[in-house]
Amino acid sequence: MATDDLMPAGTGTGTDPDPGPDTPAPARPEAHGRGRDVRQLITYALVGGSGVLLDLGAFLLLYDVAGWHEQPANVLSTSIGITNNFVLNALFTFRRRDRLLVRYLRFYAVGLTGIALTFVLLAVFSRGLGIDPNLVKAGSLPVVLLFQFALNRKWSFG
Repeated sequence: MATDDLMPAGTGTGTDPDPGPDTPAPARPEAHGRGRDVRQLITYALVGGSGVLLDLGAFLLLYDVAGWHEQPANVLSTSIGITNNFVLNALFTFRRRDRLLVRYLRFYAVGLTGIALTFVLLAVFSRGLGIDPNLVKAGSLPVVLLFQFALNRKWSFG
């Protein structure tokens, strides 16, 4: 029995070709998971962007054009954005089409956290400090988006 027969392949015994310095190292399993995570975050952000535009557009129409109070306008506009985002995230980001009603209810519950956070911000900055509700609403959106991604990934689509 030769010494090479006892050594695993790729141990530098001289029987395996040298991969050379420019050969990429084999991908680690966790690297694939991180790539998927980044793709999901990017897709979620793009979907979220569409929801933000829809939410903000609906808010501007309800508040500025229709003359609604900012709080009901916020609830309805955010609900429209949440529903848009659920459908697109189920189809493209998380690719989950099972238990849609349960997932939607969870997604909406996470969305309610955004409504509550925005409600408080509007009350403090608009009512309390006199800042334009349109600016407060716009400023709250990125913070709410990141918070909700983490919750939706783990709970709604986990």
